[in-house]
Amino acid sequence: MSGDFYDFQGLLTDEEQAIVEKTREFLRTEVAPIANEAWANAEFPHQIVKGFAELDIAGLAYRGGRSLLTGFLAMEMNRVDPSLATFFGVHSGLAMGSINRCGSDEQKQRWLPAMARMEKIGAFALTEPNGGSDVAGGLKTTARRDGDTWILNGAKRWIGNATFADLVVVWARDEADNKVKGFVVEKDTPGFIATKIEHKMALRTVQNADITLTDCRVPEANRLQNAHGFRDTADILRQTRGGVAWQSVGVMMGAYDLALAYAKERVQFGKPIASFQLVQDLLVKMLGNVTASLGMVVRLAQLQDEGVYQDEHSSLAKAFCTSRMREAVGWAREILGGNGIVLDYNVGRFVADAEAVYSYEGTREINSLVTGRAITGLSAFV
Repeated sequence: MSGDFYDFQGLLTDEEQAIVEKTREFLRTEVAPIANEAWANAEFPHQIVKGFAELDIAGLAYRGGRSLLTGFLAMEMNRVDPSLATFFGVHSGLAMGSINRCGSDEQKQRWLPAMARMEKIGAFALTEPNGGSDVAGGLKTTARRDGDTWILNGAKRWIGNATFADLVVVWARDEADNKVKGFVVEKDTPGFIATKIEHKMALRTVQNADITLTDCRVPEANRLQNAHGFRDTADILRQTRGGVAWQSVGVMMGAYDLALAYAKERVQFGKPIASFQLVQDLLVKMLGNVTASLGMVVRLAQLQDEGVYQDEHSSLAKAFCTSRMREAVGWAREILGGNGIVLDYNVGRFVADAEAVYSYEGTREINSLVTGRAITGLSAFV
């Protein structure tokens, strides 16, 4: 694999490498050919879900899979299509992760097996129209107990998969005790409306939605029984934020692969542009960003598997790797010149998608403050 210059994949077992290779082949043959058309049309290719299901990797982290393996799988998906990788991450990481972390044994049994088979698709609704970085203290969506049901009211924004998801994990503040709690809202629940966000310029294949909840009744049986406050929500985000760092490595690796191949084929002044010093300089800088970031997320996964993974570990990785990704995809676009903004050459899609990856699951600024608090012992948050 050209981008894995130090052979980090060699840290995987033979069985794990076989899973990665199977996934890579699926992405090459089934996802790559449709990625640009789906992105251009801002439509989700529902026919691809069956192929994802046959890989049997949804929720792998909750079925005994090592973090190192799930990280490499996320990286491979993003090397080909960050949009479909985001769809999978929302379903497998955020939605299944919430139920696995905060659900009762009965709830896990009720939902997770079908989600692992991708018979039911999940979404995760935390961000609000006026609550992004400050959502921990500024969550406005409310939940009020009424007998054996809960009545939810509020709005959510940027909720991936929400237009077609079977299950949406909605985070709301209990009016009685002011604690943030999680609720599984099932498809077609009265009072729940998901409206697709149009005119996006990144991750266009992902079906992000604005959600409105109007006297939406959810049974007590659908309240995640082990979600008692925002700390539980944060535990889920700690895991998935590390996944976004892996995602950014995949994005820049995909852009590097494309730029390297193009530089070898593109002829100017009678020779491939890969033979020019300035082009080689850009390629090496891209490879350096990929390699440094991959080394960081590999160690991050090891800390996670060892059970000593902290908020600041994932925050530093997310802030650093997404910044390096932003540089790397820009250099790839530079190597392709004008062709770098033509969708047919793929790199432009990576440049656009990188902007969304850079921002979601905690901005660079917020993750810097989380890490800064850890290293200084002083909080710089407002």
